Amino acid sequence: MLKVINPGIYSSVQDQGRFGFAHIGVPVSGCMDQVAANFANCILGNSLKDAVLEFTFGLAKLEFLSPTIICISGAACAPKLNAASVAMNTPISIQEKDVLSFGTVSEGIRTYLAVKNGFQTEIKLASKSQYQHITTSASIQKNDLLYFEAFTKPLTHSNAKLKLDLSRFSQNELPCFEGPEFYLLSKQQKQLLLHTSFTISNDANRMGYRLNKEISNQLTPIVTSSVLPGTVQLTPSGRIIILMKDCQVTGGYPRILQLTKEAIAVLSQKHTNQQISFKSVDFFNSSITY
Repeated sequence: MLKVINPGIYSSVQDQGRFGFAHIGVPVSGCMDQVAANFANCILGNSLKDAVLEFTFGLAKLEFLSPTIICISGAACAPKLNAASVAMNTPISIQEKDVLSFGTVSEGIRTYLAVKNGFQTEIKLASKSQYQHITTSASIQKNDLLYFEAFTKPLTHSNAKLKLDLSRFSQNELPCFEGPEFYLLSKQQKQLLLHTSFTISNDANRMGYRLNKEISNQLTPIVTSSVLPGTVQLTPSGRIIILMKDCQVTGGYPRILQLTKEAIAVLSQKHTNQQISFKSVDFFNSSITY
């Protein structure tokens, strides 16, 4: 079991998401940077479906009430165990009463904590991902107790190694496919969309990222249609919105692009005033997966 001493700015339990409930208006949710979360689970030999903790901007403090093994991945946040610095992206043995703390992030914005065999928190609609009105709370709170199975076996050494590509934190290009309404754009609009750097506004969260630069838009709104994480919408004002993991399930703005899974993970580690650009990939001839 783990006790939350300080939850940080915005921290929540997340897994791979809540699928199959869009027809009743329930968002997918799940880890914003699924690549980093998967890496932490892989290091521990967990299932990729196991729930982890997602921290935004670090600054959290946690006390372990049971022994386990953990792995920290994602944004670098100067983690410390009992005031001593510990490495990220590697297994760490935890004893009862150990205190883990995160400093401020230095690269990226979202950090992931995995425990051996995952967090055993409430399951709602086939997922442990926290979301307002679905789970008891939308985020973890001070003094919360988060359950996991105690694990007392010592760390074993192996010659097998996993390496996380840290260059993704400096990557600015977002691979994407053409969206259903991409064909409605003029040649000039398409050129601007795919050959322009956009700046992330201060309106960026788990629901979506709004970009600052505008593209002249005379398109009429579409009939409300399905959207999903990674859908890029063009608003009547010409502003672009990229939907993220807690987005709504339908929308009436033209869906001009669709980010790949990898692109969603890259974008999730970007913050206000950073620049991104879109890189079109062929859906049928690409090894990149959605």
